[in-house]
Amino acid sequence: MPTAAVRTPAPARTEAGSPVDSAKAPTLSIPRYLQRHYWWAYIHPNAIRFFDHDPIINFILWGNYAKLRNAALDELGETLPGQTLQVACAYGDLTPHLAERAAAGGGRLDVIDIVPAQLRNTRRKLKADAPVRLLNMDASDLNLADESYDRAIVYLLFHEQPDEYRERTLAEIFRVVKPGGTVVIIDFAQPEWWHPWRYWFKPLLAVLEPFALDLWKKPLTSWMPAPWSEREWPRRQYFGGYFQKLVITR
Repeated sequence: MPTAAVRTPAPARTEAGSPVDSAKAPTLSIPRYLQRHYWWAYIHPNAIRFFDHDPIINFILWGNYAKLRNAALDELGETLPGQTLQVACAYGDLTPHLAERAAAGGGRLDVIDIVPAQLRNTRRKLKADAPVRLLNMDASDLNLADESYDRAIVYLLFHEQPDEYRERTLAEIFRVVKPGGTVVIIDFAQPEWWHPWRYWFKPLLAVLEPFALDLWKKPLTSWMPAPWSEREWPRRQYFGGYFQKLVITR
């Protein structure tokens, strides 16, 4: 889910560990590219109600939803002490799983998104006592302190961001994660040459996901700030290379 807007004062916070009511969070201006290209998938209330169901999500991800979710969770561990940042809401049960692991580790999960309706939808999936804050915030201009998170997860966001937002979002993530912290990214990639569906994925993405083909042309590290852009990071491919997992140590 893409997130970008003009910086505004940070949403009001409650005491550490308490959730923020996303319905009361300040509403930021939703960027034009998101309204133009993804209103049908992430903004309209009917879209949220339609897409956030396991069969639909699994269909969109070619049967790989559970595999990709578990691949991300496995990198983060069974318990999540300290502070965890999820950059943009995600359809499915990724966030409830993260919340359970944060609770098991005595930690807290912050989830940011530019669309208040996405935050409210996420709140409905969480237990009342989940150690989660939902923050109406711009991923490319985070109103968060430097080096304040132990880890961050970015799940299927970058293929839906234009170049400039993708670059700024990555810079912000590296700014707010502590040295030694982990950044886990799940996203699209160019399928292997032998993938039987590769040659009709491309025109399909060109219509539905106009920024996704960027990740076919260049590695994700191309948009990272130095020195992280200059290193090779553990990368695993799924579904014949159509999806990738990248694990970066801050």
